[in-house]
Amino acid sequence: MEKIASFTVNHLVLLPGIYVSRKDHVGNEVVTTFDLRMTRPNFEPVMNTAEIHTLEHLGATFLRNHPEYKDRVIYFGPMGCRTGFYLLLAGDYESKDIVPLIQEMFTFMKDFEGDVPGAAARDCGNYLDMNLGMAKFVAKRYYDEVLCNISEDRLTYAE
Repeated sequence: MEKIASFTVNHLVLLPGIYVSRKDHVGNEVVTTFDLRMTRPNFEPVMNTAEIHTLEHLGATFLRNHPEYKDRVIYFGPMGCRTGFYLLLAGDYESKDIVPLIQEMFTFMKDFEGDVPGAAARDCGNYLDMNLGMAKFVAKRYYDEVLCNISEDRLTYAE
């Protein structure tokens, strides 16, 4: 079998950033998959499930309510390796195109106060596995260390 696209990325040199993982054609439309890499794979600790689950709830809520992007969002969810998230948008995008959106989303997440949207037994199958404090901590770290002054090497996969 052929390796899937995400397994061809050299995870030994991959830095936290915003990357185009792939572009798929669905009929006449393009779907762009973004790799929102929050931790350096195999060098830094991965995120725990509680904070990644909380970020998923916050990020999905933010994106599905965004005035410009809400109708373009196909999916937002965690990577199995727990080093970041995938964001799928309808449209043909480059990483630089969504930097303002991701900055806005992580500002929302790092500054969030109150009850986590959907964190109730009726709304979520694992609502007790949440950690807002740690979610805000990792969101702030990604925002401060990566998103504030994102450089070109954090927008394109290294060869």
